Amino acid sequence: MRLLGLDVGSKTVGVAESDPLGWTAQAVEIIPIDEENEIFGIDRIAELVQARQVAGFVLGLPKNMNNTEGPRVEASRHYGELLRQRFPKLPIDFQDERLTTVQAHRMLVEEADVSRRKQKKVIDELAASLILQNYLDRHGKLVQEL
Repeated sequence: MRLLGLDVGSKTVGVAESDPLGWTAQAVEIIPIDEENEIFGIDRIAELVQARQVAGFVLGLPKNMNNTEGPRVEASRHYGELLRQRFPKLPIDFQDERLTTVQAHRMLVEEADVSRRKQKKVIDELAASLILQNYLDRHGKLVQEL
């Protein structure tokens, strides 16, 4: 049983998954969405849930640096509600994602020496991996209840 970590943006959703024991997070893919036209990629999430035996979701919660919540937090919670409607038996939790995109950029520049153009293609996957890894680190091995 795995968890899916999701980094929800207005144009893409970065997806990561845990290993079956819940120790590590790995990038899976980026799902194109169109928030403005209410295209959220939930069908693709359903395919991943079935293929990967997903036990729950962890969504990034993009709070402001002063811990307040802005429109992107509202959008993330809305995405969580869409998942709840589609997968009522799967638990959903949120992980503070402040600085994960900054951390992802830094990792790509310093550690992977990836060009800016390539960064745009993988940044959401890496951010989703960091969100999920932070969650797993905070909770220890795969949590039976989210």
